[in-house]
Amino acid sequence: MPNIYLDPSVEENEYVGGGNEEYYMNLIVDAMIPYLNIAGIGFVRNNPDNTLNQIIDQSNAGNYDLHLSLRSTPALQIQQGPIVYYDAYRTEAQSAAYKITRNLWSIYPDPNLVNMVPNSTLSQIALTNAPTVLIDLVNPRNYEDTEWLRNNIYKVARNLVFGLTDYFQIPFNVRRDPIESRPENVNVQG
Repeated sequence: MPNIYLDPSVEENEYVGGGNEEYYMNLIVDAMIPYLNIAGIGFVRNNPDNTLNQIIDQSNAGNYDLHLSLRSTPALQIQQGPIVYYDAYRTEAQSAAYKITRNLWSIYPDPNLVNMVPNSTLSQIALTNAPTVLIDLVNPRNYEDTEWLRNNIYKVARNLVFGLTDYFQIPFNVRRDPIESRPENVNVQG
């Protein structure tokens, strides 16, 4: 069974329209967990009270097949789209990044804005023992990006897990949209 280290952001960069990076990245990881369990992918999740150095130390203390970090890019307001960074010197990281990127292409409104970038300087990439993929899912200063993320938490989570199952070559056929429960769909018999 593959084992990953899940690293949702501990940064509190504010999102245009409300909320912050730590909140939304943790919502995505929360939504990923049932899919990870169904797929048989083991995981350890970072502690939101830890510093980046403590998170890297915790990741390095374990034996993980992949370190997956979820972030937001605080960039110019005009910039849009996910950026999938991977360890430039590890073919496993490049393969995982490609599988994840390919799945993000299928759900991001403009697939041409989803980029995959080799890196060897970001702390999570340079200092972790496991192959690392760091995903800047949205630009917190871009309204279209933040609204897309808010409206697609479960779709993003599901597609990230699809990328992981593709990478680990785990057969996983749960590609239909999740059924959202809403109070107006509840029929109360009295």
